[in-house]
Amino acid sequence: MNAGETQRAPWIVGVSGASGTPYAAAVLRALLAAGERVDLVVSRASRLTLLDETQIAFRDGHWQDDLREWLSRGADGKPGTFDVDIEPVRYWNAGDLAAGPSSGSYPARGMVIVPASTACVAGVALGLSKDLLQRAASVTLKERRPLIVAVRETPLNGQTLRHLVALDDAGATVLPASPAFYAGATHIQDLVDFVAGRVLDAAGVPHRLYRRWAGELGGGSRTE
Repeated sequence: MNAGETQRAPWIVGVSGASGTPYAAAVLRALLAAGERVDLVVSRASRLTLLDETQIAFRDGHWQDDLREWLSRGADGKPGTFDVDIEPVRYWNAGDLAAGPSSGSYPARGMVIVPASTACVAGVALGLSKDLLQRAASVTLKERRPLIVAVRETPLNGQTLRHLVALDDAGATVLPASPAFYAGATHIQDLVDFVAGRVLDAAGVPHRLYRRWAGELGGGSRTE
């Protein structure tokens, strides 16, 4: 690692196998739009979900092309909706346990897991570190860096609830992927962006993804 690289300090974004790949895409776009550097980890299970939800096969050897295609799509699946510069993104294979984010000495601002499956939640809560995504999350916790876990499942059983409490006790922010409607959503992208915006709020990254509550009933239904 050279001297310039030590100053990079990216946000690590882990994408697990839960349904909700549009949430991940929206978070990635917003982090890049805010000028943040991103280290991306895509789990094996999430590749199946991404293929099912977008028909995009995420390939290690062509990750730039596949990521660019993924992030260009809106939540409705329409290609070419967004124009995204992915130059600030570094991709790590989920099976690479020698990757940079596997070590606490690797500089990072924090980590977001979006969407987070219940299996991923359990693995992080129990400290299993079975792949790079879980290992990076464990490192984030031990280094006392921000960890935002956007869990996407319903209903939740007692075991998962206990795992979420354990993550909260360890210092993580548990952020269910629960869209709100007071912001005047008129499109599925609005609902996705609300969740992504709450993720960035938890990370302390500025954005303009949704209309904030201003203490006035009906304010969200007005057009600007």
